[in-house]
Amino acid sequence: MTVPFAVLASGSGTNMQALLDHEEHGAAYRIEVLIVDRPCVAEERARAKGRAAYRVDFGTRSAGPEVAGLLRRHGVRGVLLAGFLKLLPPEVCRGWEGRILNIHPALLPAFGGKGMYGHHVHEAVLRSGATVSGPTIHFVNERYDEGRILAQWPVPVEPDDTAESLAERVLEVEHVLYPAAADALARADLVAPAFRWPGTRVQAGDDLKRSIESAFGGAVE
Repeated sequence: MTVPFAVLASGSGTNMQALLDHEEHGAAYRIEVLIVDRPCVAEERARAKGRAAYRVDFGTRSAGPEVAGLLRRHGVRGVLLAGFLKLLPPEVCRGWEGRILNIHPALLPAFGGKGMYGHHVHEAVLRSGATVSGPTIHFVNERYDEGRILAQWPVPVEPDDTAESLAERVLEVEHVLYPAAADALARADLVAPAFRWPGTRVQAGDDLKRSIESAFGGAVE
């Protein structure tokens, strides 16, 4: 038994590919649908695996109901943002509260917020003089990069790093950490049948939190 998930992406979809590849190694989730806000390579990756893919114009008022409708149509119980650059509509944040994850290519809460994506993040890390970077996985709310943190993986910043070289090393780690986080979220659903998916606004219950904490060896604040 697997838990149906959706991915939202805006670009090359390499993290989505890592999520798809992990399905072949006993993942507790299955990516049922991809939603994008523009033409992108992620669509090709989804269709190559026989998964549904949709484009939604997030600049319209109908985006929220449209995305929520697609998620419900495919029975989605968890949502994974993989290089998705838009804020999620309130309808989606509320309807899947506590069940939406994002991966950010730096250690939050630093280096987050509007406009902080891709090379912008890595350039900011280098300008700051930080000696450590690395991806952060966090729950998603209606503000950029402000949801509670689920997992982080420190990656050293080398003295001769460029934004490109740092991005490459961080991305390699992302492809390991994100499938693990998605799997933890899915397994938490499987062992916590009292948790209501999806539906009214509910916070992750104690059983769900303990399952995630067990998977990562730490506490979810």
